Amino acid sequence: MVNEVALLESRTLRNSVAERTEALDKVKALTLLPDGTHVTTQMVATYFEVVETTVRSMVSDHREELESNGYRLATSEEARAFKALASVDRFTSKVGLFTRRTVLNVAMLLRDSIVARQVRTHLLDVEEMQRSQPVDNFVHRLASLLDEHITEVLDQRLATHSEREVAEIAEGVCRTTIGRTVVPLLNAAVQNDGEHQGRIQALEEEVTHLRRVLREREAAGSMGALDAMNPRQFEQHIAWLCRRDGCDRVTVTGGHGDTGADIVAYTPDGRRIVVQCKSRNPGSTIASGDVQQFIGMAKLEYNADIALLVATCPFTRDALLLAARHDVTAVHRGLLEAWNNGAKLQILNSVS
Repeated sequence: MVNEVALLESRTLRNSVAERTEALDKVKALTLLPDGTHVTTQMVATYFEVVETTVRSMVSDHREELESNGYRLATSEEARAFKALASVDRFTSKVGLFTRRTVLNVAMLLRDSIVARQVRTHLLDVEEMQRSQPVDNFVHRLASLLDEHITEVLDQRLATHSEREVAEIAEGVCRTTIGRTVVPLLNAAVQNDGEHQGRIQALEEEVTHLRRVLREREAAGSMGALDAMNPRQFEQHIAWLCRRDGCDRVTVTGGHGDTGADIVAYTPDGRRIVVQCKSRNPGSTIASGDVQQFIGMAKLEYNADIALLVATCPFTRDALLLAARHDVTAVHRGLLEAWNNGAKLQILNSVS
C-alpha cells in the first residue's frame, strides 16, 4: 500500500494519481477564476490555508514538475483581464496560474497543510480501494469471444455446405481469427509487458530511494543507528549530511580501498570537499597512521580544499594534532554526534 511519505517523496507516484482532481472537491470547494479553468497563487494559498509565500516557495522548489502539470505565468492580456474581473492585486506584475491538476500536485507536495493532508488521505483511500477490486480475466473473456465468433460463422455455413467442407471452413475460420485477433493481441501484450517491466523497474528504483530517505531520517539524531550501519550505508548517510548542509555535486565514490576517497562534494562557493569515512566500533580509535594516509590521498591525489576524516570512534591525541597541522578536519565521534543532531560543520559553511 502506498503511504503518505512515499507520495511526498516520489514524483513517479504523484504522477500516477495526477488525474484524480476530484479529491480536491471531496475536501473543500476550490474557487476558480472567471475563465473556469485557472486559480492564482493567492487562491491556492487560501484553499490550503497557508500563507502565499509558502506556495511561492513551493513553486520555486518544484517548478519543472508543476509546469508539467499545468502551472504557468499569465500573459499580459490575461493578467489585465483577471485584474479587472477577479480579486487580483492590480499592482502585481506577474500572475501565476494553476490548473486543478496543478493544485492537486501542490496538495501532494505541501507537508504542513492540514487541507493538503486531507487531500492526500482521500487519494490514498481511493488507491487502496482500486487495488482491492478483482482483476478482469482477459484470457477468459478472449476465449469466450472467439468461441462466439467461430460458432456464429459455422452456423451460417452448415446449411449450405457438406460436413467435409464445414471442417475445412472451421479450420480456415480458426486460422483467420487467430491471425487477425489473437496474434495482434499477443503482440500488444508483449509490448505492454515490456512497458510494465519498465514501470516496475522505475518503481523499484523509487522504493530504493524512499528506503534510503527513510533510513536517513531515522538515523538523524541517533548514534545507535549510525553504529548499526554497514560501511556503505554509513558513507551514504554522511553524503546526506553534506547535502543537508548545502553541499552540491555530492558523489559517493567508495570502492577504492581503505585509503581512497569515499565522498567528493563541493561547497556552495565552489570549494572541493574530500571525505573518508571510518565506520568502526565506538571502542576503537583513529590513530596517526590513519590520518597520515588520508592526508596524502586528500591533498596530493584529490587536491582537496577541505579534507574531512569522519569516524564513529574517537581520535588519539597524536592523530588530532597531526590532523590540525595539515588542515584536516577530524570529525570524531563527539563532533559526528553533534553534526548528526543538526549542528552544521563550520568548515563547510565558512568562506575561504
